[in-house]
Amino acid sequence: MEPDISKILENDHDWWSQIKQRINFKKEDVLFKQGEIWWCSLGLNLGEEIYGKGLRFTRPVLIFRKLTHSSFVGLPLTTRSNVGTWYVEIIFKGAKNWIMLNQTRSMDKKRLTRRIGTLDDVQFSLVKRRFIEFYSS
Repeated sequence: MEPDISKILENDHDWWSQIKQRINFKKEDVLFKQGEIWWCSLGLNLGEEIYGKGLRFTRPVLIFRKLTHSSFVGLPLTTRSNVGTWYVEIIFKGAKNWIMLNQTRSMDKKRLTRRIGTLDDVQFSLVKRRFIEFYSS
């Protein structure tokens, strides 16, 4: 049985540093829009900061707000059931996911690896409302 490479790399900051350097020099021009969900290389982070998994340390992220042609505010998703004011339950492609409001990050489009789809308007409005409630209290 082969070892699970994502578990081996889970705490390998040197490997993430190499991947991050490659991402930084990425040349392709990615077009993204508010409301889309993308696989995003979040990296290997510290403490309670959310991180990606696998060889490229990716995780689904909702493009919450486009800031410039190259940057956006991203909200990471998880499939692990969570309850609390910092989570928003959504249904995406027929499956339950939770938006993690407490892990909001400003990111560059170079981190985006592959578009998954677009959140429907009703669910995106719910995320916006809960985001405002969370950050205004």
